[in-house]
Amino acid sequence: MPLYEYTCQQCQYRFEILQRIGEGSEGLQCPECDCDDIEKQFSTFASASDSGGVDFGSAGGGCGSGGFT
Repeated sequence: MPLYEYTCQQCQYRFEILQRIGEGSEGLQCPECDCDDIEKQFSTFASASDSGGVDFGSAGGGCGSGGFT
């Protein structure tokens, strides 16, 4: 099952949920304030590139200076 990230529209708390592909936010509540007004977020992810390395997208971040090509 994929891991989906949501943001509460009331308190702005971000959290992750394991869900089946195609499931929506129906019935989900924020674990901080119990609000049901939550929105699915789009996250960047690693993917294989043509050069055989790993492309972590252009969002930056990560742990340390890395060195992946």
